[in-house]
Amino acid sequence: MNQYAQMKHTGTASCVCDLRSDTVTCPDDAMRDAIANARVGDDVYEEDPSVIQLESEMAARLGKEAGLFFPSGTQSNLAAMMAHCARGDEIIVGKDYHVYSDEAAGASVLAGISLCPVPTQAGGEIHPDTIADAIKDDDIHYARTKLLCLENTVGGKAIPVDKMRAASAVAKENGLLVHLDGARFFNAVAALDCDPIELAEVADTISICLSKGLGAPAGSVLVGNSQTIKRAIRNRKILGGGMRQAGFLAAAGLYALENNITDLMDDHRRAARLGNCLTDLAVGDVEIHTNMVFFTPAPEHHAPLCAHMSDRGIRIGEQSPSIRLVLHRDVDDGALDHAIEGFKSYYQDA
Repeated sequence: MNQYAQMKHTGTASCVCDLRSDTVTCPDDAMRDAIANARVGDDVYEEDPSVIQLESEMAARLGKEAGLFFPSGTQSNLAAMMAHCARGDEIIVGKDYHVYSDEAAGASVLAGISLCPVPTQAGGEIHPDTIADAIKDDDIHYARTKLLCLENTVGGKAIPVDKMRAASAVAKENGLLVHLDGARFFNAVAALDCDPIELAEVADTISICLSKGLGAPAGSVLVGNSQTIKRAIRNRKILGGGMRQAGFLAAAGLYALENNITDLMDDHRRAARLGNCLTDLAVGDVEIHTNMVFFTPAPEHHAPLCAHMSDRGIRIGEQSPSIRLVLHRDVDDGALDHAIEGFKSYYQDA
C-alpha cells in the first residue's frame, strides 16, 4: 500500500504523539516570531527580501549558483524536470522514488515527459548498470533519454555518497542531466556525516523540502545553475506557483536552516530507540532508517493496534502490511515514552 494511504486521522482522542509523518510538525514559538517579523515584498516581482535570502542561503550551502522557492516539493521537482526536458523526452527514475510513485505522473500529464521506472537496490540506490541499460538508443521509435532522477533519503535510507556518484557518473558519461529529489536531504547529510556540498555535487539540480524534518510550515527550494533556475522560474509560473508576500514562509525556512538541522540526529536517535523497543517485543519485522521505523505486525493485529494507539492519542499510519512510523521535532522523549508504552500495553493485553 502507498505510504500516504490511510493517513488521515479519524479518532477522537487528543493527540499526544503523531508518528504518521514528519510533515505534521508545527512551528515553535521562535519560528513563529521569525514569521511574524519577516521582511516581505512581492516575490513575483522578485522583490521579497526574505525569499531572496532563503534562495541564496540554500544555494550557497549546497554549492550551487542559484535557488528558487516553491510552495511544495512536488512542484519543485516538476519544474526542475520541465527545465531539463522537452516534450517527448524521457526520465530514468527509481520505481520506488517519489517522482514516479507519488507525484500523480505530473511530468507526463502536464509536461509530456515520459517516465521510465527502473528497479532499485536494497539500499535504495539505482545500480549504474541499470541506468546504462535503460538509456535509449538514438532511434525515432524511442523517447529521448534526457534526465536521471535520483532520491536521497529513500524510505528513510541514506544512500552513501559513493553510490550516488556512481549513478550520476554513468548518466553524465551518456550525456544525461541529473536531478536529485532531496526532500530529506539534510537527514541524509546527518546520517552520512558528509558535507552538504559533497552530496549536492552528484546532481545538476536538487529539491530540498523545508516542511519535513526541518519543521517549517511549507515550502521547498530548488537549487542549480543560474540558467536552469531561470527556466524553472517560468515553469513555476506556468504551474501556478508564483506567490506574492511569500517571505512569511521563507522566514520560517531560514529559521529552520539556521537552527533545526542539528536536531535531526535527535530524530534519528529516537527512531532507533523506538525500533529497538519494537524489536525487543518480537511481535513483527522492524526496519530502522534515519528518522523512520517500518513495523510489520501480524495481519490480525493491524487494525486493532491502530485503534488501540488512536484511543491513547498516538497517531500512526495505517499502511499495510508495514506501518511507517516517523520521528520528528514535535516528538520529544516524553511523547516517545508514551508511544512505546502504547505498543507495550497493546501486546501485553493481546
